[in-house]
Amino acid sequence: MTPATEITLTMMREKLYCAVVCDALDSLGLTHQSPRVALAPQTVNTLLVGRCRTTLWTEMAHVDPQPYELELQAIDACQPDDVMIAAAQGSMRSGIWGELLSTAARNRGCIGAIVDGAVRDTRQMTAMNFAVFARARCIYDSQNRQRVIDLDVPVEIDGVRFCPGDLVFADQDGVVVVPQAVEAEAIRRAWDKVHAENVTRDAIKAGMLATDAYRKYGVL
Repeated sequence: MTPATEITLTMMREKLYCAVVCDALDSLGLTHQSPRVALAPQTVNTLLVGRCRTTLWTEMAHVDPQPYELELQAIDACQPDDVMIAAAQGSMRSGIWGELLSTAARNRGCIGAIVDGAVRDTRQMTAMNFAVFARARCIYDSQNRQRVIDLDVPVEIDGVRFCPGDLVFADQDGVVVVPQAVEAEAIRRAWDKVHAENVTRDAIKAGMLATDAYRKYGVL
């Protein structure tokens, strides 16, 4: 059994997944850490694990003399293993994330983006193998339609809080965020459950009834 302090991001990417992390958070009494809105993979079907870099977006209907100022600041501030969180309240007004932002973000070490809204340039981002999760796609540019109004602040998606530096997971099942205050314990529990699930799965494959396997191992 590996101590939580030794479970690296690389190990998490190899062994963990969103559902088991969500289960671990449930066991700690944190029962609303995954938005119930569809934040689906738009580029590559992969597990994304990293640290939240947050941006807060709003809609607009006027000409903006500095349309990209704060979003570019957020990109330039990215660190290795960051995941850009774009909290846009599910707006479909424009595609706020695309190829150029992905390119610039990846140059800074950012490994993906989670967008509570729409994105565009999905073909190019797929070719880049850059992981992007979003509600939908929209061809319109964000200029004079949406903009970042704050960055590196707590933001919410479907009532779930994402804070800068929090650990975030995303895969085909959804998105789950792990608050830093419980990160070590949550990851240890997720790690333990994955390995317990493997034992249970092997027992069922070998012919054990599901009821007996659950009674013996206590994992489902």
